[in-house]
Amino acid sequence: MSAIDPSRSELDRPRDSIVPVVAAIIWREGTFLAVERRPGAAFAGMWEFPGGKVEQGESLNQALVRELSEELGIIPERSAFRKIVTHHYETLSVRLYFFDVHAYRGTLHAREGHRFEWLAPDAAHAPRFLEADREILTELAAEAVGT
Repeated sequence: MSAIDPSRSELDRPRDSIVPVVAAIIWREGTFLAVERRPGAAFAGMWEFPGGKVEQGESLNQALVRELSEELGIIPERSAFRKIVTHHYETLSVRLYFFDVHAYRGTLHAREGHRFEWLAPDAAHAPRFLEADREILTELAAEAVGT
């Protein structure tokens, strides 16, 4: 995999048909945060990692900060890039830039009406997760078994 610099924009070029998205794996005491997509949204009722689309000219770090602030009222203080996953849905293709977030400031609350839960990595397949997140869920479960 090629190295990326989350502090610079990966999008300072014309957009292709793949939508760039940041996704946060927010950790707390061995569990991670999952959010449920709100009614009326695409894939409503499905579970996912918090995050969202990267805006044109925005760095991945800027997008991560903006999305977590907008959705959850928090600012990541300690995060690390984990992995890129590209997924093709029937009507949409996404390129997810996953970050582990180990510390944040602010009080976590669902600003956009999301429901959220803290899940153990080995129990993460219980809720219905978006297909694009399943590879990461499998990795998290394997890492939990190995620790």
